[in-house]
Amino acid sequence: MAAISFLTVVGRARPPDQRTLGWFPLVGAGLGAVVAGVWWVAQQVWPPAVAALIAVAADLALTGLLHFDGLADTADGLLGHMPRQRRLEVMRRPDIGAFGAAVVAAVILARWTALAAGPVEPVALIGVWCISRTVVAVAVAVVPYARDAGLASPLLGGARRWYAVWLVPAGAILTSWRGLLGAVALGVALATAAGILVLARRRLGGFTGDVLGAVIVCSETAALLTLAARP
Repeated sequence: MAAISFLTVVGRARPPDQRTLGWFPLVGAGLGAVVAGVWWVAQQVWPPAVAALIAVAADLALTGLLHFDGLADTADGLLGHMPRQRRLEVMRRPDIGAFGAAVVAAVILARWTALAAGPVEPVALIGVWCISRTVVAVAVAVVPYARDAGLASPLLGGARRWYAVWLVPAGAILTSWRGLLGAVALGVALATAAGILVLARRRLGGFTGDVLGAVIVCSETAALLTLAARP
C-alpha cells in the first residue's frame, strides 16, 4: 500500500497517488498502535523516563524521520524574515538552520516529557496518531498547494473533506481514557494544525509537503502535552 510506504519505512518505496490520502488516517492509527505497543512493553522493563525515550525513538525510526525533516524545513522557512520565494528555496535545501534545529529539539523534548510524565495511556497514541494524519488528509482539500510541483503533487487529486469523519473514532479513543481532557486534546491538536496551516498560507501561499510533516508532528505533540496535564 502506497500510504504505508509513504508514511513509514515499512515496505518497498512507492510513489503516492490519488488514493493514498484516503489511507492516511488508518495508517496513522496503525502506526500509533505499534508505537503504543513498544511503549507498553518498555514500561514493563524500564522506568517511565527510559520507556518514554524508547517510544519516541520507535516513532522516529518507524517514520524514517520524514515528518521531523519536514518540521525542520518548515521552521526554517516560516520563522525567518524573508520573501515568499526565498522561503520556498530555503525549505528545499537539505541542510538545517538554527530555527529548524531549535524547534526539532524542543518538540522531541516535549514528546518525551509528555510520555514520561505518566498520565498518558499507551492506547491514546492510536487516537492521536490517527488525528494527525486525518488533519493532513483534510488539509490538502482545503488549503492550496504552494509549489508548482513537488512531493505532495500526486496527492492533490485524491483530497476529500469527508476524511474528517475519522476524527470521530479517534476522538472517542481519547475521551474514553481521559474524558473531557481527551476532547480538549482533540481540540488543541486541531487548533495547532490550523495555526500552522494559516501561517503557511500567509507566508508561502499554501502548504508544502514539509508543512504537512510539521502539522503531523506538532498536532501530535500538542495533544500529548494536553493529555499529560494533571486531572
